[in-house]
Amino acid sequence: MKKLRIGIFKLTSCDGCQLVLLNLEETLLELFRFYEIAYFREGTDRTLKDTFDLSIIEGSITTERQKEEVFEIRERSRKVITVGACATSGGIQALRNWSSLGFLKNIVYPSPEHIEALSTSTPVSEHIYVDYELWGCPISKNNLEEVLIDFILEKTPRIPVYSLCMECKRKAIPCVLVSSGQPCLGPITKAGCGSICPSFGRPCYGCFGPKEGANINSFGRILEKSGISEKDYLRLLDQMNSYAYRKRRFTNE
Repeated sequence: MKKLRIGIFKLTSCDGCQLVLLNLEETLLELFRFYEIAYFREGTDRTLKDTFDLSIIEGSITTERQKEEVFEIRERSRKVITVGACATSGGIQALRNWSSLGFLKNIVYPSPEHIEALSTSTPVSEHIYVDYELWGCPISKNNLEEVLIDFILEKTPRIPVYSLCMECKRKAIPCVLVSSGQPCLGPITKAGCGSICPSFGRPCYGCFGPKEGANINSFGRILEKSGISEKDYLRLLDQMNSYAYRKRRFTNE
């Protein structure tokens, strides 16, 4: 059987989701029976050439060069998958979308005049067609494994799109929103993390982005009745998936 050529690309990100791939360990060795790593700067010095059966992109679009790069990746690839909050939602760096880039550069960098960047940080899907998005910050190792196996089998991945609350219910984890009044984003957030934070009595921070059909405004009104102001609600949303939550907030009632 001819191996499938896979390319793994990084844009603006912390590399965490690429490390999840490497952390597949023995499973990754099994997958190498079907995949040929044709490009992966995190693990090899191979130059970018030829075409790919599958391209995995981590990171958001924050420079003009990256916009050109994703167009080239799309042209070279049969399928494109984006992984992680940065690639699917703009990442934590998308907080710049609600501020002034010039202001932020001046307070962060000693020589801001040398920084070339777009005024926004956007998901890859706003620039090219993406065949599948794998959300998370970082992504789930189990979900990534399933996606890679499903691609070999030419199946559409069946990753959960329901809310995190479903995971909490199945594990009999007490609801922190109800039991302790903490503003938890679980009702509007995709499952996938294994309910890590609620299992320790902490509210969900929205690492896996808005669930399918999430009504951001309605949930905000529910929190308002418990004393959470709109300003504080925005602060809850403005984390690693800020751009996705805000887009839903202004387009969903």
